[in-house]
Amino acid sequence: MKYLMWLLKAAIFFTLFAFALNNQQATTVHFFFGTAWSAPLVLVVLTAFAAGVLVGALGMVPRWLRHRAALRRQAAATGHPSSMLDTRTHGL
Repeated sequence: MKYLMWLLKAAIFFTLFAFALNNQQATTVHFFFGTAWSAPLVLVVLTAFAAGVLVGALGMVPRWLRHRAALRRQAAATGHPSSMLDTRTHGL
């Protein structure tokens, strides 16, 4: 199983590497008010992916903080230390 996972990771790496090599053409991203950014296409795609990850992580922060506050309230109400409570999240 360990070798299968290593092989899968290597396949993903080489696929992304080939994608980067095939998308080195310069592209221009036009922003508002006449500003523009010229960069290789693979860099533009990587930047868009990183921005999406950042926005998604920032979108989770309020719910995470509410969950931690509810856990503290539950710990205070039951008299148990918060480390003794079930901290597993439900969902995906």
